[in-house]
Amino acid sequence: MFLDRTDAAHRLVTRLIAYKGRNPLVLAIPRGAVPIAKIIADALAGELDVVLVRKLRAPNQPELAIGSVNESGWTFAADFAKFYGADSKYIDAEKQVQIETIRQRRAQYTPIRPPINPAGRIVIVVDDGLATGATMIAALHGLRTAKPAWLICAVPVSPPDTLVKVAELADEVACIETPQIFQAVGQFYRNFPQVCDEEVYELLKSN
Repeated sequence: MFLDRTDAAHRLVTRLIAYKGRNPLVLAIPRGAVPIAKIIADALAGELDVVLVRKLRAPNQPELAIGSVNESGWTFAADFAKFYGADSKYIDAEKQVQIETIRQRRAQYTPIRPPINPAGRIVIVVDDGLATGATMIAALHGLRTAKPAWLICAVPVSPPDTLVKVAELADEVACIETPQIFQAVGQFYRNFPQVCDEEVYELLKSN
């Protein structure tokens, strides 16, 4: 469906072109979304930054998100979390693990550039795709409290039901593809390599 993240980014730009020249703040969910957000920010003459959120991993299934936590500590738990063995005690412990990771990333990223205040801004939150939508939900929830003028969720691909849930937290949603059969975000990219911290650093510094 997409050649790579660059292809996805250029296709997303066409959905967001109305914001060119309006100084949008483009926030990437690290790490995979940062290359996409960089292209969008450059194309729209906006600013690039990151929004730090982490998924809560299912017991014994680290790739499955059963919830998420944002930088303020606000936690989202999916309604199916208990089905996968994630009781409140497990969620509390996993939350602490992920908050520590968020703190470490903030310590790494902040020396490169202090966080940009989203208050009163057109804010475009970018991920390279949604599956359960957990991390996007945490990101949008946290950003809403900062009172942006307009809050947009921008993703190349998402299951239709996930997009409906996310849309409740955003003023606008930009999404290229909404396939009914969905297993993982990576299946919709021909090339989908991991994005490393070093690449994130370089992209943030270059903006």
